[in-house]
Amino acid sequence: MLLAMKIKAAITAAALASPIALTIAPVAHPADSAITEIAAKPFQYRLAGDFSRDGKPAAAPLRDTILPAHIKIMNRQVTAGEYARCADDGGCPKIPHASAMADRPMVGVSWRDATAYAEWLTNKIGVLHRLPTDEEWVFAAGEKIRDEPLALVDPVDPAQAWIARYEAEANRARPDALDPQPVGTFGINGNGLQDLGGNVWEWTSTCFLRMTLEPTGNARITNTNCGVRVAQGAHRTYITDFIRDPRTGGCAAGVPPANLGFRLVVEDKNWQALQRAIVAAFEPH
Repeated sequence: MLLAMKIKAAITAAALASPIALTIAPVAHPADSAITEIAAKPFQYRLAGDFSRDGKPAAAPLRDTILPAHIKIMNRQVTAGEYARCADDGGCPKIPHASAMADRPMVGVSWRDATAYAEWLTNKIGVLHRLPTDEEWVFAAGEKIRDEPLALVDPVDPAQAWIARYEAEANRARPDALDPQPVGTFGINGNGLQDLGGNVWEWTSTCFLRMTLEPTGNARITNTNCGVRVAQGAHRTYITDFIRDPRTGGCAAGVPPANLGFRLVVEDKNWQALQRAIVAAFEPH
């Protein structure tokens, strides 16, 4: 009898601790058919940020890595119609200049807007939704990622390296279409994700870092700026978190992203919470 009461109490506690307890009525996931699970496997990742070695600009290291677990990620970007439901519900800022086409990617959103949507959807569904890290985005993008290390023209003259970076960014090809296009316009990658590297750049949760490369090869962080976040698309860039239109400023030199949108990673933590509660119920007191 005592055992049954403990299990019941543990389940009740887990339910109360879970976000599902906040959901009064079931809410259909706006992208039930658009969640793709990708198994973890080794891949190459070029670290995000600004790097130096001995006080001179340096190319970001390319590392062999693997995510700690599989990833569940939307195989398309959040649409304008989905974002509008959040705004109508008071969970997201209303954006006057947003696309009127509900079935096209939501663009013109800042990092803060995208985070607000993720928090709103988390509370509605009862399952954690968040922006991907830059590392997760690169892994999910697969063959669509473009590796663009810093060109080191003259290691003795740092100014030459910065000029080379500016020229490389300024000479990037501009997208043929600036307006958001129908879902699927830019193809599907090997992981089943749509429109990666198209004309919508996607926010990640990764902060802008300055790092020093030590003789051992380790990267030591010298400055963290979370007011600037990594955005990924046809190329990687760094954008101030409140910017909605990078063409008006707030991003790296050169050709700015055409549009800012986002897709989300999904994490189901509820079963783990229940397991922890049950274990805690049987711990000696």
